[in-house]
Amino acid sequence: MRLAKSSLFLGMMNWENLLKPGRFDLKDKQVATLDNSRSEFERDYDRIIFSAPFRNLQDKTQVFPLPEHDFVHTRLTHSLEVSSVGRSLGKIAGEYLLSTYPTLSEQGITSADIGAIVAAAALTHDIGNPPFGHSGEDAISDFFKFHQEGQQWKGHLSASQWADMVNFEGNAQGFRMLTAKNSGLKISFATLAAFTKYPRPSDLPDPEKGRRSQKKFGFFHDQLAYYSLLADNLGITEIRPQVWLRHPLAFLVEAADDICYSIIDLEDGCTLGLVSLEESIRMFAAILGDRFSEEKLKEYKGTSQKLAILRAMAINKLVRETADAFIEKEEAIRKGTFDQALTDYIPSAIALEEISRISVAKIYRSKPVLEKEAAGFQVLEGLLDVFSKALYHKFYQPELYSGQDKSILRLLPEAMDLNEYDGSDAYAILRGLVDFISGMTDKYALSLYRKVKGISLPGA
Repeated sequence: MRLAKSSLFLGMMNWENLLKPGRFDLKDKQVATLDNSRSEFERDYDRIIFSAPFRNLQDKTQVFPLPEHDFVHTRLTHSLEVSSVGRSLGKIAGEYLLSTYPTLSEQGITSADIGAIVAAAALTHDIGNPPFGHSGEDAISDFFKFHQEGQQWKGHLSASQWADMVNFEGNAQGFRMLTAKNSGLKISFATLAAFTKYPRPSDLPDPEKGRRSQKKFGFFHDQLAYYSLLADNLGITEIRPQVWLRHPLAFLVEAADDICYSIIDLEDGCTLGLVSLEESIRMFAAILGDRFSEEKLKEYKGTSQKLAILRAMAINKLVRETADAFIEKEEAIRKGTFDQALTDYIPSAIALEEISRISVAKIYRSKPVLEKEAAGFQVLEGLLDVFSKALYHKFYQPELYSGQDKSILRLLPEAMDLNEYDGSDAYAILRGLVDFISGMTDKYALSLYRKVKGISLPGA
């Protein structure tokens, strides 16, 4: 019997292991090593940039439905910006680590490598998110929790498998996509670990309160073996069965996201008139402190110019503060005694908290956002209803398997070859279906919903 390890007596992770090369050979879940003609972490970044799942982020909502005139951010532009901030954080942290732990240089690690790890992980941080933003996650979960067609699958799944279905999590879906055999990505262990902000499965009975890394979960039931092998290779501490400490660079990936969505969502909200320019300037000024000059700001005439310079200055200051916080807490992070968001620990934390409060009240609960969320629930529930019913009839109620069902299932992607299923593994069937629907762009999901519901016809 394995005994849980107390977080007070954890062995400290070391950077020499945490930054080791290696990645999965997905044919047999073993470690694959590659040649050194190109940095392993540069390879990660390039593969992600050219991948179809990353490309699809251009038509996935960040916060706002895409307006006709004013440009706002999509998941793609947001991810690129988070990656840019992440690279800066990683390089600053890397310079500190190399000066503090000289053996890293002997290992061939550079500050650019550490920047590349954080940049690549940040590039993928939203890659598992479904259409229609975070409401899409709730829509998928709610289908299995409350919908009759979703509930009927429960008896065919284990408790752990059912926990995955009723708690859809974009972070876990992203890990699944990055380790999928047919993705072609083969991301390095270090980048995958930096990506995984919540290194635990969905069915953890009692998450430890106060630990940021246990707030959500980071991989589904069928990906546990992958994360376990990854953690063993990098020396990531397991604090109790199936629960690990974060890779330290995951704190920087999280911080890059926190910085960008706080500042960029405020900029978008002001651009769309949901937050006044005066109020936006006041909140940016709270971050900038002595660096803010109302006189210099007057030199910029247009609203977009004012917002752009304030955004750039604010992000620059937040990057420096966050890097300083990481450096201060680096040892505690490796011990596992520090487990909170870095942006909650920086001098600008109070200013960021006010931006968050205003954003919830005036941006995230604005009419366009709420309308998008309502539509997302309808569309995703409708798609899951149609496809899951047809699959259930095919494998578990053949007497009800109709011509309509057969027609619906022909719309599934080639990657989900139904000839590979015999009904003995309901979980695999549902995972394939959720992969298909969560991977859709907003427009494709809406278009397919209209067609399968008979609301519109192809070419109409």
